[in-house]
Amino acid sequence: MSLTGPSGSGKSTLLLMLGGMLSPTSGRVLLDKQSLYDLDSNGRARLRKEKIGFVFQTFNLVPYLTAMENVQVPLFLAGLERAEQEERATALLERVGLGDRLDHKPTELSVGQQQRVALARMLANNPQVILADEPTGNLDPETADQIIGFLEEFHDEGRTIVMVTHDPRAAGRAHRILRLADGKIVGDMARALHVA
Repeated sequence: MSLTGPSGSGKSTLLLMLGGMLSPTSGRVLLDKQSLYDLDSNGRARLRKEKIGFVFQTFNLVPYLTAMENVQVPLFLAGLERAEQEERATALLERVGLGDRLDHKPTELSVGQQQRVALARMLANNPQVILADEPTGNLDPETADQIIGFLEEFHDEGRTIVMVTHDPRAAGRAHRILRLADGKIVGDMARALHVA
């Protein structure tokens, strides 16, 4: 699903609420029938770690870590042994086409490669839900298309994707587009799916 609308319409705020990081003033956010905001902050953090992956426009990579080490961070936090961390991080980086860049630091990677490292890191704990805030905002059209292609693959594997975007081409590839204005949903369009 894509969230679209002008700046200040509430897209990123809604994403933060869905991720358990900003309490709504009314209503509830449910994930697997669990109300996120009935949990304390530690419970929400645990739920995020286990079930939610985040992708940001700014990538949020640790600059002094290699691509592999950046992907290992959530695996380390999950308590995996080092050998398992390295094996999983390598597989994830190979999946996004960076098997030959494992030992490169973010400054040694193109912007598109940095976003692919961020995607691999987001997948590390196998999240059910992916929240993406302008994941193609800093990318050229060809690289943006590759990133959307990866998100489509993740969706085809059964994950729920919620993506904030200003890019009409990226939004148009979602199965559902919600348009926001002034904190309210002002448009809801589902894309017709053609089954061969």
